Amino acid sequence: MNGQAPGGALMQLAPFILILAVFYFLLIRPQQKKARETQSMLDGLKPGDQIVTSGGIYGKIVRVQDAEVALEIAPNVKIRLERSSIGHLAGTGKATEEKK
Repeated sequence: MNGQAPGGALMQLAPFILILAVFYFLLIRPQQKKARETQSMLDGLKPGDQIVTSGGIYGKIVRVQDAEVALEIAPNVKIRLERSSIGHLAGTGKATEEKK
């Protein structure tokens, strides 16, 4: 006999397994959920949506292409940017106009 109780090796690994479970449920899983929501939002972009870029620029989408969008940031001022640089939706065209 080597002096260890039955299941001793399992009891030594239990804290590490617990730490991995905590990391999964508190860090990894919520981050994956947020990534899915962001990708869903980017896939659903359409002309007329009011957005905020990751740099803080507000504008209205006027054209959507594969990897980029055309954004109107002021009357007759349009810029092109990648879809991935869009931070979040500020609202849709009709809903935002009704709030004003």
